[in-house]
Amino acid sequence: MRPRPQGKGGLWPRLPRRTARLRLTALYGGLFLACGAILLAVTYLLVEVTGYPAVSGSQFPVPLTDPSADRSSAAGRILPLTIPFSADQLHQIQSVQKAEDIRVVNAVLRELLIQSPVALAIVTVVALALGWVVAGRILRPLATITAAARRISASNLDERLCLRGPDDELKALGDTLDDLFSRLEASFQAQRHFVANASHELRTPLTRERTMLQVALDDPRTTTETWRSTTREVLTSNAEQESLIEALLTLATSESGLDHREPVDLLAVTEAVLLAPRPEIGCLGLQVEAITQPAALHGDHLLVERLVANLIDNAVRHNLPGGSVQVTTGTSRGRAVLSVASTGPVIPPGQVDRLFQPFQRLNARQARDGSSHGLGLSIVRAIAAAHDAAITAHAPPGGGLTVNVAFPRRRGEQSMKQAT
Repeated sequence: MRPRPQGKGGLWPRLPRRTARLRLTALYGGLFLACGAILLAVTYLLVEVTGYPAVSGSQFPVPLTDPSADRSSAAGRILPLTIPFSADQLHQIQSVQKAEDIRVVNAVLRELLIQSPVALAIVTVVALALGWVVAGRILRPLATITAAARRISASNLDERLCLRGPDDELKALGDTLDDLFSRLEASFQAQRHFVANASHELRTPLTRERTMLQVALDDPRTTTETWRSTTREVLTSNAEQESLIEALLTLATSESGLDHREPVDLLAVTEAVLLAPRPEIGCLGLQVEAITQPAALHGDHLLVERLVANLIDNAVRHNLPGGSVQVTTGTSRGRAVLSVASTGPVIPPGQVDRLFQPFQRLNARQARDGSSHGLGLSIVRAIAAAHDAAITAHAPPGGGLTVNVAFPRRRGEQSMKQAT
């Protein structure tokens, strides 16, 4: 069998596109037609069933003129009188009345069968037209959303739908898309900022290494000791780059979410991190105090360990000579809590949130000497977000920083709480 030709030059006309408006119109029309047909059928049955009244009783009311009425009046007064009939006469009258009723009912049913479908067809056409108009008005916000979504791209993510109208499902959809565009805009801006800063951070040690090697090559008096010194400096710079790249990978891994969760003992993780050697503690004469209590959570063990290490390293690196660091673990309202408080320089309250952004440092000296790449707290925030943990930071007026991380309840405890 040959396929039916389609298109403009084919024998069969192309069917209209099955849009949502067309489907809604067909649905409205079909429902109206079905309800109208049911209404006509019920009306027909009611007329057919209740259309045969019968004359009952042996008295037939006949209105007569009152003989006592005043003959001088313009209109006589009609009084109802009853005249007795015999059984044969009453049966004859009932038969005539019933035949007349049957004739009237049959005429009404015939008119219903002839005129009602015509009227239903006309009203159905009107209902389809009204349904087409109403469907267009209902779906108009969808057309606006579609056009705006096609128009918005990475270059103009600041544009919003801003739908107006009643607070219905379409308005909620528009508001949800506006929130999505806002998050995408913030994500794109953060990505551009992150790429620019990462490029700058990686370019600086590469430029320094190239300069050192170029100086050693161009100097004819370069000795073996000079080459050894240059090599040591290049190795130190490579270690800084390796640390930066590792931090970038950790940040990217944290922001992508968790692939699996496992029971993690925050107490054991914190104690293991505190045992790791940190030369800055002895150089600055810091006093480290640990107040640790059992605290269990569900998460990624390596990422939780990196979070604790970054918080402690940040507290040590940005401290003052003779300062202190206090590390606390415990459980509050069924949630594992980690707190790291340290002394240090005064941080303006408005600058606390900035410290959790990538490549943000407290002062310019750390940027020059390479002692900090500015990713420690941003990694902490990313790991906390991946674990659905709440992180808060507070800068006391006397200086220093206090960071609290509250992990969510373990899955078993959540399930038991929901069951109870």
